[in-house]
Amino acid sequence: MKEKELDTEQKIKEAARKIFQEKGFAATKTRDIAEEAGINLALLNYYFRSKQKLYDIIMLEAIHSFFGTVLIVMNDDKTTIHEKLEMFVEKYIDIISKNTDIPFFIMNEARLNPAAFSKKLDIKGKMSKTKFIQQFQKERKAGNLPTIDPIHLLFNLASLVVFPFIVNPLMQATLSYTKTEFDQIMLERKKLIPIWIDAILKIK
Repeated sequence: MKEKELDTEQKIKEAARKIFQEKGFAATKTRDIAEEAGINLALLNYYFRSKQKLYDIIMLEAIHSFFGTVLIVMNDDKTTIHEKLEMFVEKYIDIISKNTDIPFFIMNEARLNPAAFSKKLDIKGKMSKTKFIQQFQKERKAGNLPTIDPIHLLFNLASLVVFPFIVNPLMQATLSYTKTEFDQIMLERKKLIPIWIDAILKIK
């Protein structure tokens, strides 16, 4: 692909990320994205056949970026389990804050075709071989951690991070807090979630 075409494609994707973030998938029109990118609608359709196709690409790139970052964190030889948990939570909240549709996209894809979605992510087995899992199993064997499968820990981490984003629209309508206040809550959770997980790990 020529450099000019790559620039145009990237410009469209950056515009799409911005508009999807602001309006969500349903309320976004391809014309909105074309205007944000400074191109005509025909050119957008040339590069990306549909809004759904563009949305899928944006979401998958964001998820790949997240897992790539997480694997680096989880394979760091110089950090403790607690430090890895802190960085995991921080990166997780940051990436979803910038792409709030990610939880809904993952749930939908995983529900419709889990095998195909797992293949798209191409992370099968990578997490189970990380330094984090090795450290966890070593500490568990030494009696310093409860005898639980580390998958429980990862489920808890994911739930504590993701669930607030999923229920936020309902909670926001019920409790009438602002986006700024929600962002502050998630900033606080960056510190609180590792503390809560530490407390769970002390239960023998």
